[in-house]
Amino acid sequence: MFLSGSSCRTQAIEIAKRPLSGRKMRLTVPRRANELAMGECPDVRSVCAIAVMAKASIAGKTKTRLVPPLTEDEAAMVNTVFLRDAADNILSAAAFASISGWMAYAPAGSKPFFKTHLPESIGLIETVAPTLGECLLHAASTLLRAGHGAVCLINSDSPTLPTGYLVTAATALAAPGDRVVLGPSTDGGYYLIGMKRPHPHLFEDIAWSTDRVLSQTMARAEALGLPVFQLPTWYDVDDAETLQVLIHEMLDGQPFRHVGTPTPATWTRRHLSKLVQEFGLQGRVRGSRAVSGLP
Repeated sequence: MFLSGSSCRTQAIEIAKRPLSGRKMRLTVPRRANELAMGECPDVRSVCAIAVMAKASIAGKTKTRLVPPLTEDEAAMVNTVFLRDAADNILSAAAFASISGWMAYAPAGSKPFFKTHLPESIGLIETVAPTLGECLLHAASTLLRAGHGAVCLINSDSPTLPTGYLVTAATALAAPGDRVVLGPSTDGGYYLIGMKRPHPHLFEDIAWSTDRVLSQTMARAEALGLPVFQLPTWYDVDDAETLQVLIHEMLDGQPFRHVGTPTPATWTRRHLSKLVQEFGLQGRVRGSRAVSGLP
């Protein structure tokens, strides 16, 4: 889909197909600041949409695997700062590649939360479905149907993910030929999946939330005859052990990897520092890991 000057000014695309929630969807198309300054709107077919699979911060329902060592309210706030850093990371990547930023969010009706906490240049898509695989496919299909040349879906659990990885993913997808881009995570899943066309088989019969997600997805890509471009491994913050890794990286100067430059994650850094200094988070994390039998 090519955006004309008038549609660029309205900054919206009406998608005729109804989303899974049963309501008509309106996609707000963000524009980068330099595009606003030039008064021009590029062909969206050359743009890679990068969308965070996001949940609104609700105490007791968000980042529950971090409770303990966090309280339910603290876990909800951690989710909020993670989302803000993910949005800033995408916008930083857009300075180096043709990228637009999105949140594929749940639960239904939580749009006001995201409008309150995120930059206006981040687009919003309500993405609610019974399974993670259906949510991923819905988000990818919606953005590709809107005319984007490619789409990457990323998690909301990796606040320090290097901006360069997002740029690399978008660049790989801009090259001729169909392919899949995968960013492996240390738990056997992936923090990023990118594609040029919706491929439902990539999301079918996957053992979600297990250490087989990446290997099963690789097998699906092979069965479809899709080449896989693999990014460096990164980690998800979803338990006491990986929260400790994040604290080491953010506050103790112990990088997760010695190659690549992690994003500053200024919102996460500020919040973690407060939790450690004022609320004794480091001791709580150690106690939680000891209960779990971790060193």
